[in-house]
Amino acid sequence: MKKFTLELFTTIIGIGSASGLFFQGNSLYLIGDNSGFLYEYNITDTSLNKYPLLQNPSENIPKKDKPDFESITHFQDTLYIFGSGSTEKRNTMIQFDLKTRKKATTNNLVDLYAVMQSFGKIKPEDFNLEGAIYDGENWYFFNRANGSNNKNVIYTLHAKKLNEEFSLISNEYKLPKIKGVRTSFTDAILVDDKIYFLATAENTSSTYDDGEIMGSTLGRIDLETMKIDFTKKISPTNKFEGLTLFSKTKNQIQFLICEDTDTAVLESKIYKLSVDLK
Repeated sequence: MKKFTLELFTTIIGIGSASGLFFQGNSLYLIGDNSGFLYEYNITDTSLNKYPLLQNPSENIPKKDKPDFESITHFQDTLYIFGSGSTEKRNTMIQFDLKTRKKATTNNLVDLYAVMQSFGKIKPEDFNLEGAIYDGENWYFFNRANGSNNKNVIYTLHAKKLNEEFSLISNEYKLPKIKGVRTSFTDAILVDDKIYFLATAENTSSTYDDGEIMGSTLGRIDLETMKIDFTKKISPTNKFEGLTLFSKTKNQIQFLICEDTDTAVLESKIYKLSVDLK
């Protein structure tokens, strides 16, 4: 990777700390870890729609009660939205139909998450999924290593549906440090045969309590070998938690990324990250 540029793309009023996003057409879909809505922001006319994901949804759910929606992924006409699994109230998966703009189904993944914890040898208090990918055949889940055991793990589940039988593989990663603090997965997407991921250094040993932000990195993993191609620090101050593809050419790839400011302010800044591929 030769160079990158990071610039402010837009500021969206009405959305709090964003934790995941997906771009398609002119629409940018966003989730927040303390919100019960899915948001659709039109980048052309700057309109903002919101769709309820929960009964009696709120913009700012108290921390002890929030569903902690941290991951969003897409396949065909469906968005899949996942709770982090870091507490018993955070085990929900929502399927959202992009054609009807309505929630299709709600699933409780407590049993699946328990299997993943056991298989990856991660204690429940260290379990914190912050990224998800679905390609129609395989699911990839990214455990953020901000617990006491500091385990960055990618789980690969081979199954078309999560309620069917599946095979499971886990890969553990030791990501670079920023200012002496180990970075940990905060989101990931699949582009062709490469996984691009975000990782943030946060000075905390808890999956529940926030800590001082030391910065964020971008990295890439080869899908065939599951080995890291590169990592690069992209910010010394931002806690980037959401990543989506904006555009790609032979020589450059562009992402839209969002940050979690760990505040209740209903404002989200979206950044554009451009990375040279040659």
